[in-house]
Amino acid sequence: MQTTSRTERFNELFYQLEHCDEDEQRKKIGEINEIFDGMEEEEFESFFTKEMFNRIDEMIEENKLTIENAILLLKCIGHCNSLKKECNLNFEESLLSERFEKMTFEEDYKNEKEKNENLLVGLCECLILLVKGFISEDLIATCVPHLLKVPLKKEESEETRKEVEMAFLALSCIDKFTDVEQELYLNEIKEIIEYHQEHHNLSRLAYQCAWEFLIFRLWVDYNLSGNAANELHLVREARRELDELTRNVDWRRKGDEMSRGEKKRAKIIIRWIQTLDSNFYLCSLLNEEYVGLFSSIVQVFRAAKENFREICCKSIDALRKAARNRTVKVEGLLKGGVIDIVLDEIYKQTMDDETAYNCLIFFMEVSLKLKIKTDDEMKEVKRKATKRKVFEKLEEEGYEDTITTFHKIFDYLYRKYYRETSLNISDYLVYV
Repeated sequence: MQTTSRTERFNELFYQLEHCDEDEQRKKIGEINEIFDGMEEEEFESFFTKEMFNRIDEMIEENKLTIENAILLLKCIGHCNSLKKECNLNFEESLLSERFEKMTFEEDYKNEKEKNENLLVGLCECLILLVKGFISEDLIATCVPHLLKVPLKKEESEETRKEVEMAFLALSCIDKFTDVEQELYLNEIKEIIEYHQEHHNLSRLAYQCAWEFLIFRLWVDYNLSGNAANELHLVREARRELDELTRNVDWRRKGDEMSRGEKKRAKIIIRWIQTLDSNFYLCSLLNEEYVGLFSSIVQVFRAAKENFREICCKSIDALRKAARNRTVKVEGLLKGGVIDIVLDEIYKQTMDDETAYNCLIFFMEVSLKLKIKTDDEMKEVKRKATKRKVFEKLEEEGYEDTITTFHKIFDYLYRKYYRETSLNISDYLVYV
């Protein structure tokens, strides 16, 4: 379907919403959702102006669109938006956002007998999925407990799985710098993850989103959430999910040739890698178990490198963060195959600036770690042995000559990336 016909069809269906009954509205919203699925990020973003959201608000006010169907439409928008790149959809500046926020608090203040839980959950999902700026403490305190009630019901049906997936997708959209009080989520999220590990009741996307919500809490609740991540076996679970997802994609196909299910699985892989990216950056409890996780990311990289470059770039970015983590040993990066794939990447002639930066920082961190001597005799012997292995690998691949060719862009990368790169070539090299 061409962009013009997709735009025309969307406008046609949107206009028809206010001229049909409630059941017909739901059918048309389903058709609109199918249009969203086929859109590229830039095209998707162009549909949603402040004026469009204001028009939905008017339709609710004029009784031309039920509040339930308005929520259904916005959940479709939020779902597609979150699985793309979370574009700025102008929702938070609209009258509709004000209406939904007011309704959320009004509904939450009602007593338990009067409260419409389904309506409240839908309002919370829309607000968190579509608000990309600051979310107030009051809204977080209201929405998080109600969204976590959805998976805590533990009912097993396809409809319930979809409802749970939507609730977790919304929770995963809460920014990692947003403070969420631990009493609002910790016991519940642990119970949900543990139950899934035994009964496998969540969809793959819902399970990934549950972990993303928990890992993002590390940024402001480091010790408590970090311990919970280890208690719930993050490394084991992430590795299993990545391995199974990777096996269920035909990587010989390019993105457009993949089935809808394969595209969704590839997107979930990207989300897992981005979640692990945050964990690598913060976690201070890395151990030998992480070598297996590095191997799983390397496996994904090798599978995707021909036809799915976005996964490769995200993988290199995450592994660069792992290399910067003080508890990650170079030996672990070597065993996990990480150094091999970063070498493969740095030799590419068409590498973009961000990937070049990530590769250079990775080798700068490896070089730095190998230069740090220790007074422990056994550890020092091990360090020298690892240093020799890395040196021989880099020398065999002609790494030093390759790094020298980057010298002309060091200054550019130095200025573009917050002066984290070094202007000294020797900082990227390993000598024995």
